[in-house]
Amino acid sequence: MDLSRFPRRIYTPGPTPLEPMPRFSAALAAQCPGGRGPEVWVKRDDLLGLFPGGNKTRKLEFLVAAALAEGADTLVTCGAPQSNHCRITLAAAVKEGLKCRFVIEERVAGGYDPKGNGNHFMFRLLGVEAITVVPAGSDMGKAMKEVADALAAEGRKAYVIPGGGSNALGGLGYVACAQELQQQCFELGVSFDRVVVGSGSSGTHGGLLAGFLGGNVATPIVGIGTSRDPADQEPLVHREAQAVLDLLGVRLTVPREAVVTIGGWWQPKYSVPNAPMVEAVQMLARSEGLLLDPVYTGKAMAGLIGLARKGRFGAGERVLFLHTGGLPSLFAYAGTVLGDTPLA
Repeated sequence: MDLSRFPRRIYTPGPTPLEPMPRFSAALAAQCPGGRGPEVWVKRDDLLGLFPGGNKTRKLEFLVAAALAEGADTLVTCGAPQSNHCRITLAAAVKEGLKCRFVIEERVAGGYDPKGNGNHFMFRLLGVEAITVVPAGSDMGKAMKEVADALAAEGRKAYVIPGGGSNALGGLGYVACAQELQQQCFELGVSFDRVVVGSGSSGTHGGLLAGFLGGNVATPIVGIGTSRDPADQEPLVHREAQAVLDLLGVRLTVPREAVVTIGGWWQPKYSVPNAPMVEAVQMLARSEGLLLDPVYTGKAMAGLIGLARKGRFGAGERVLFLHTGGLPSLFAYAGTVLGDTPLA
């Protein structure tokens, strides 16, 4: 698959590390049937550029390049209150000399605190131009169009980026990741029996799946839902993967069975902490010195841990966890992840 025909900005100087997690794997094995569990590795996409990086950086390499090609002076995007995507989009705008505006959906009433910590602090520090806060269930596409139209009335040109950077163009970032991962496996002489990734707005999961299918990589991908259960999540991932392949001109149909997600671990609600997430964040911090975020990677790792304890991964099976970043939001949940603040 040839990505070179698409404009691209490079925000990371090289591949992100691919690392084994022996101490975490040993601790997890002790909790698995027969005292044997998977050998867990991590792909460190938390170390991508636009510090502190994450999976959105890969998508923005293509999306921001398109914005610049169209002569945009402002990026407009949307997300939840502690949105990593909004923060990294803002960082990209600063780097490129663009302005940036957000539409924030308060999925939990009172969830946006303009003077709060975590990404809220980063929004202010990086100099977001304006934030529009809308209630849960709002039409985010319409709300962003209104922002873009207001800018146009001022003689400015906005480029609208969907939530999570999740469209076919943004998904190319994870086709690039699939190609990078193939090369790393070749160089290191390793292979994986399964890849586990948080599955939210679907751009990362769908783009990676498109990259695997287009590159004839047979490794199954398991998505841990971070906001939806499989009946709602899997059609989104399927549609995203197909859209990415179609954009690339790859004549493949995404098999329905290739889209696998696991539900339950995100509940009771998107971004609302739960006990398995707290355990996962603590376990990774104290076994590998690896920090997860409470909304995405913490819940995705909780799913991996839970599946391993149930024997869903074979003993000795080599499992790769895709770390998609999100560090700043961790600080907004400090009391919860340390156990000082009771769970709701």
